[in-house]
Amino acid sequence: MKYLLFNKFVYSTGHPIFTISRVLWKYLVSTMQSVKVGRCVFLAFKLSRVTRSSYSSRVGSGQIASISAGLRGMTTASSQPVVIRIPRRMQERIENIKQMQSKKFDKLPTVKPGRLLIKSKNPQLNQSVGYTLGKFEQPVLTSKGWKSNKASGDYFSINSIQNAPPSVLKQKDRGDDSASTSQKTFNYFNICPELVKTLQSQNIIHPTTVQMQTIPKILNGRNILCAAETGSGKTLAYLLPIIHRLQADRQEEPFADTERNIRAVVIVPSRELAEQVTSVARSVSKPFGLVVKVAGGGRGVGNIKAAFTHGQPDVLVATPGALLKALWKHFINLNELNFLVIDEADTMFDESFAGMLENILSHTEVASRLSETVGLVRKAQLVVVGATFPGGIGEVLGKVTDLASMVTVKSRMLHHLMPHVKQTFLRVKGADKILELNQALKKAEVEHKGILVFCNSASTVNWLGYSLEEMSVRHMRLQGEMPATMREGIFKNFQKGNVDVLICTDIASRGLDTQRVGLIVNYDFPETHTDYIHRAGRVGRAGGSEGGEVLSFVTHPWDVELVQRIETAARRRTTLPGMESEIQKPSHKTDFHKDEK
Repeated sequence: MKYLLFNKFVYSTGHPIFTISRVLWKYLVSTMQSVKVGRCVFLAFKLSRVTRSSYSSRVGSGQIASISAGLRGMTTASSQPVVIRIPRRMQERIENIKQMQSKKFDKLPTVKPGRLLIKSKNPQLNQSVGYTLGKFEQPVLTSKGWKSNKASGDYFSINSIQNAPPSVLKQKDRGDDSASTSQKTFNYFNICPELVKTLQSQNIIHPTTVQMQTIPKILNGRNILCAAETGSGKTLAYLLPIIHRLQADRQEEPFADTERNIRAVVIVPSRELAEQVTSVARSVSKPFGLVVKVAGGGRGVGNIKAAFTHGQPDVLVATPGALLKALWKHFINLNELNFLVIDEADTMFDESFAGMLENILSHTEVASRLSETVGLVRKAQLVVVGATFPGGIGEVLGKVTDLASMVTVKSRMLHHLMPHVKQTFLRVKGADKILELNQALKKAEVEHKGILVFCNSASTVNWLGYSLEEMSVRHMRLQGEMPATMREGIFKNFQKGNVDVLICTDIASRGLDTQRVGLIVNYDFPETHTDYIHRAGRVGRAGGSEGGEVLSFVTHPWDVELVQRIETAARRRTTLPGMESEIQKPSHKTDFHKDEK
């Protein structure tokens, strides 16, 4: 049995804790080697107040000799020596702990043969697709030291590891169980044959995973909360069952020539998105003669009134401000509303829109039970669509419906970084961003794909536009402070390919269809994870071109903090932190304070 001497211990005879210097320790260990294995006697005398630092500097070879002579005398004089015995297992355990503490996990190899998931300027920080971080293993981040100006010029890329969006890939590349799923078309939902033919004429054959989960539930009359990543086909997921139900009800009505009221309302946050949803709704409802109209904000009451001069439509797509004006002026009537859709919920329930949305909901009767969505006298079926959901959504919706009636549909890749889009982060000084942007635009000019350049403010959009004009770069600008007459048609011209570069604020990051876009440039890094997901979602959309890329300029310290969270999520392959996908029910404490007010 071997025995181990510790730096600090307490005598069984009552002596206080003391520290033995490293010099004395080595001497004692060397003398212990001559002692027979199985028994070890260690005696100390007059060492209770000796410290490691003082002793190492004061004790010389002569003092060590005198101490050793005293120890020998004490050994012979003492009749009951103190024996310290340590089992071998404990000794081995202590050695293992020392080895674990001496290991440097930051030097563990994270690169294996095969494709790279993370490619850094420093090859030692690369991470391969085949490497998986341990549960308690801390990832070594390329962006760790990016708050320092010395990090300018550093970069890393999150490479794409698949070619198609996850919503499409799940149907194509799965095994035997999904073989039947990949063959399913829109006939699977038993919707109108005319709808299926219209979709086929637009080369839309197979439904996405989000559509597979959402369409049957809306057809069954359920209130839906659809949480899915951008570009997964959410617009058709709610438009197809709504148009099918409206057409079926129209055929069953005994008096088809009577004056109709609005049956479905879709609320969206911007005029551009309202025009896009209206275009899609008109294309799929054309065989049935359903009337679809749009009411966008910023046009004045006269323009809103003109939209309803020839009667009320079957489907109305509107922004909150325009819809409220139409309600206040009694241009429309929502008494016979069957469907209420709130698209881009993360924006619609934001503080800027929540008050208007709550006012709109007070003009409608939303169903709280499945039985209230069928029959002659119906209440409106509620459909909420988005990628994230703010905490106030439960408080607003709880006033008009039973939250327990909401059926949640979630996509598999919700709040994950898109695996089919390459994302590059470049640490750069503010003065160098315009030069880096010019190089990126020249590189992408060869492919003739659309390029979206995002800025955080309207003033930056204007300034950057003037700078690109001096560089002879053809572009268009889109920001919220533009008058409605200037904004009208800008995004359509970009979609048609009349210009390849669009400089914009986050107004272009919500819901807009950008299938021709091949490059996203975050000239100003987004302020939140939600904004980053929506911006990056403008590329690599279902049905769009493959090989999309996102380039982000990282300048400020607060940008670095967001980048580090994104890099951590990429290396761990987890969701981004702080993203909500559930309706949070309001607490009783919150309701009590509201009643007091």
